[in-house]
Amino acid sequence: MARNIQSVERAAAMLRLLAGGERRLGLSDIASSLGLAKGTAHGILRTLQQEGFVEQDDASGRYQLGAELLRLGTTYLDVHELRARALVWTDDLARSSGESVHLGVLHQQGVLIVHHVFRPDDSRQVLEIGAMQPLHSTALGKVLSAYDPVAHSEALEADRKPFTDRTVCELEDFEHILDVTRARGYAADVEETWEGVASIAAPIHDRRRMPVGAVGITGAVERLGRDGELRPELIAAVRDCARAVSRDLGAGRF
Repeated sequence: MARNIQSVERAAAMLRLLAGGERRLGLSDIASSLGLAKGTAHGILRTLQQEGFVEQDDASGRYQLGAELLRLGTTYLDVHELRARALVWTDDLARSSGESVHLGVLHQQGVLIVHHVFRPDDSRQVLEIGAMQPLHSTALGKVLSAYDPVAHSEALEADRKPFTDRTVCELEDFEHILDVTRARGYAADVEETWEGVASIAAPIHDRRRMPVGAVGITGAVERLGRDGELRPELIAAVRDCARAVSRDLGAGRF
């Protein structure tokens, strides 16, 4: 019988530990939990980090699972309840809006794209599943920051750097945007992250009425806007999609 490779077994155990424990774990916690010397644990973590399977928080030095795990294939995503419940509704949103649709969740200090529906035309597009977006400037990120207390804290701790001259970076102004987002039930990004690009997003809730993600559309400013304002029918379509996914997750009516 072939012998198991010890380093692979240890790496697998480390990933399971990070998946099932707290949001982030320190080197000492990981080494102690797995019965490893710190040097051995650090070597495995460094390798996993280089491959994108583990990420280290710069401030605390603690580790958590990395986004690269989502890029390995669609098997995990197909059984991920949020994505599975959103598949039909996001397809419908792409068809009705004529724009690309993104489904995002909080990951570290950003938004991880877990599902992407292409814009229904013949233009060349790049699949963005596994990509990260900032919390403070994107519509998806603002929605998560407005409704999820953890995301809110992450956004405040993150470096809210400007991407364009429209990016809101000051804390007081950012908090005002979150208040507006909660009041109207959606968030907007009009050239705050990318020049010439706008997006609209709304929150998704689960059966406990807890925010678990956000869904939104992204496209050229001239398509999403009219007379200097975002098109109300597109805002309504995004909000309807978010409500539909929330209902399928057991959230009831919002």
